[in-house]
Amino acid sequence: MLQLKIHNDKLECGTDEAGRGCLAGPVTAAAVILPDDFVNTLLNDSKQLSLLKRNNLKPLIEQEAIAFCVSHVMMEEIDKINILQASITGMHRSIASLKVKPDFIAVDGNKFRNFENIPHQCVVKGDAKYLHIAAASVLAKTYRDAFMENIHNEYPMYNWKQNKGYPTKEHREAIKKYGVTKYHRKSFKLLPEQLEIDF
Repeated sequence: MLQLKIHNDKLECGTDEAGRGCLAGPVTAAAVILPDDFVNTLLNDSKQLSLLKRNNLKPLIEQEAIAFCVSHVMMEEIDKINILQASITGMHRSIASLKVKPDFIAVDGNKFRNFENIPHQCVVKGDAKYLHIAAASVLAKTYRDAFMENIHNEYPMYNWKQNKGYPTKEHREAIKKYGVTKYHRKSFKLLPEQLEIDF
C-alpha cells in the first residue's frame, strides 16, 4: 500500500516525468498536491497500471487534487539542455504553476535541482511508494501519450500511437526508411549507424 506523502504535517507536492527514454516527442512532467484525506487503492506507478486504469485515474486525480499541473518540454529544448536537465526543468515549471505553493517537494528518482528554496527529497522508485508521486506519474504519462497519439496522425508511418516514441524495433526501422521528423530528438542516438541519417 502506498503512503500519502513523506511529511504528514506539510503541504507536499509529488513530481514525476514521463518519456525520458523516447526518441521522439516531449518529456512531460507533472506536479500534484493531494488532500490529506485522499485514498485510492488502485493508484500506483503508472508503468504498473493498464491503459484503462491510467485513463480512469486521470480525471479522478484532477478532480480530487488540491492542485496539479502538467508541462511538456519540447524536443528543441531537450536537444539544447540534455534530457536530465529537461526533465528537471519540466518538474520546476509544473511546480511553479501550481495554484498553491507547496512546503515540500517529493521527487521521483535521484536527481533534482533546488527550486525556490523549497526543501525537497528525491525518492528512487517514489512512484511506487507515495501516492502524490504516483498521481504525478499518471498525469505525466497520460498527457504525454495523448500528445504522441495526436502527432501520430501527422506521421502515421512511425506508429507513435503504439510505441509513443520509444526506441522500438519498428520505430527505428521507420526512422531508417523515412528519416527524421521535427518531433525527433536530434541529440539522441536515433539509429545505431547514426551517420546514415540526414537531418
